[in-house]
Amino acid sequence: MSPRASRQVRKSKETNVQVSLRLDGKGKADIGTGLPFLDHMLELVAVHGLLDLTLKAKGDLDVDQHHTVEDVGLTLGRAVDSALGSREGIARYASITIPMDECLVNVAIDLGGRPYFAYDLKPATRTVGGFDTTLYPHFLESLAQTGRLTLHVTQIRGGNAHHLLEASAKGLGRVIRAAASTDPRRRGVPSSKGRLD
Repeated sequence: MSPRASRQVRKSKETNVQVSLRLDGKGKADIGTGLPFLDHMLELVAVHGLLDLTLKAKGDLDVDQHHTVEDVGLTLGRAVDSALGSREGIARYASITIPMDECLVNVAIDLGGRPYFAYDLKPATRTVGGFDTTLYPHFLESLAQTGRLTLHVTQIRGGNAHHLLEASAKGLGRVIRAAASTDPRRRGVPSSKGRLD
């Protein structure tokens, strides 16, 4: 089977984002967005998803974090979509509940081709390590949109804001890995309709 990988670039007057993604990797991450906390979250996605991810972004952080966070999500989503190809033979669905000390978060995904996003995490503080946590759901929504996937991130038990977001990032990596995994018994796409969209 050929490597399920993708390279994506998004350039605008606000940002320059470059992503290289391999789904069947070893969890190697080389991340640099100018936002250290976002870098940490993306590294967790790669490590726990066994994804090889190189992601570099330069954005107008002097204006706001918003453009960079959004465009990182959009570009990473496109890389996921491209690397999945036709999506034939994949498991499609996955869900996991992740504990991070006092926090407990469930992350569920459907790689069925239709974008949808639901999120109810309530971080106790607005900023973590200088990162605006109100932008985190926008990052995930942008990823779901261009990744053509359904993503639910549900808070079961809250606590420290860093722990809460960390649990969700680890969960995201795990569900991408599980849902994108292939089964040799599967012929075609995992849908009774015979198509994903």
